[in-house]
Amino acid sequence: MKISIIGTGHVGLVSGVCLAEKGHQVICVDVDQDKVNQINQGTSPIYEKGLEDLLKKNLDSNLRATTEFYRAVIETDLSLIAVGTPFDGTEIDLSFVETVSRHIGKVLKDKDAYHVVVVKSTVVPGTTDEVVLPILEETSGKTAGIDFGVGMNPEFLREGEAVHDFMFPDRIVFGGMDQRTIDALEELYGVFDGADKLRTNNKTAEMIKYASNSLLATMISFSNEIANLCSAIGDIDVVDVMEGVHLDKRLSPILPDGERIFPGFTTFLEAGCGFGGSCFPKDVKALIAHGKRHDRPMRLLNEVMRINEEQPRKVLSILKNHFPRLEGLRVTVLGLAFKPGTDDMRGSPAIPIIKELLAQNALIKAYDPVAKSNAQGLFNDDNISFCKDLDDAVQNVHAILLITRWEEFKKIPELLRDLDQQPIVIDGRRMLDKRSVARYEGIGL
Repeated sequence: MKISIIGTGHVGLVSGVCLAEKGHQVICVDVDQDKVNQINQGTSPIYEKGLEDLLKKNLDSNLRATTEFYRAVIETDLSLIAVGTPFDGTEIDLSFVETVSRHIGKVLKDKDAYHVVVVKSTVVPGTTDEVVLPILEETSGKTAGIDFGVGMNPEFLREGEAVHDFMFPDRIVFGGMDQRTIDALEELYGVFDGADKLRTNNKTAEMIKYASNSLLATMISFSNEIANLCSAIGDIDVVDVMEGVHLDKRLSPILPDGERIFPGFTTFLEAGCGFGGSCFPKDVKALIAHGKRHDRPMRLLNEVMRINEEQPRKVLSILKNHFPRLEGLRVTVLGLAFKPGTDDMRGSPAIPIIKELLAQNALIKAYDPVAKSNAQGLFNDDNISFCKDLDDAVQNVHAILLITRWEEFKKIPELLRDLDQQPIVIDGRRMLDKRSVARYEGIGL
């Protein structure tokens, strides 16, 4: 198929590159000429494992980027809307989705062939049918279901694993206003074998995305609530507690040959310093706000967010138990991205932690394998310095705060072993063996 993808952020660019790899003809559209040029030169504007290699492989054959919106839509069979939907504290901002819908509608006005418009952006239930579809009809002067189709195809991409998740999906949701739209999505994803494919209406497809993210966020906050109770009671380690929970055969099935399987979702049942990113916080808050508009208070999800917002303070609370006065204290913050595998700092627990340390005049060293540039843009303070490597980061400090679960940080015990002055290690992700360093503290311990 010939596909146009509007928006070249994480979702848009990953979708475009992967669909091109699967043999479709893809045009990625963005208003940013510099970003378009970068993509056409084979350089990914975002950090995502494996993305740049696939981008270079498919350029000039199945993939190109452009700012020419009209031509991209007129030349393709299906358009995916993949622009941002930020949350402003009250509701998601649909201005980008609305603008793109108007532009597509104006192109459809001049297009004789049937065209399918699919929303891939995360939008609250009702948006595709009640916002996008009417705009398309108004600006095109045509009728949905006769002249064009409107669908919803939510994404389930983990940052840092987005390419793998797209190429090997566990599910593909086809939302459509009619069978013809769903048939177009069937054709688009017909090259993906083995994935469960769910066909439904647009509102249900929109809700599936929010329900999925809200469940995972709830699992994280549940684990952190248990961790905080373990700390309050004393002589309980939440790592041991959750290991016992994970051994439930309903969570970790045992195969006939005796092998036990630990599904990936059990990682969400681990204590830490909170979730971040561009999805979980935004999506849970948006669903809470959407429930309020429908007179359905989302009490559980309100608590999920409250627990998460308080969780980074647990790291600082542990630090203050050892150092009541933080002024002049030399502290290393390890991990700036909200999760490993990405340079994305949106919603990262490192942000409130660093802000509080700076407010109390601590002297900060910070290190992240890939997020240094983004962090430098956020923090411009003489009291923070960004280290070139992990070895530099752990030298000559009083405390080390481990915030992101980067695999590289497993080297910390080895790097600390020969130091004369042993810093206290406060493990905000409980990724290190508590016996591996001389002075260890952690969430839920």
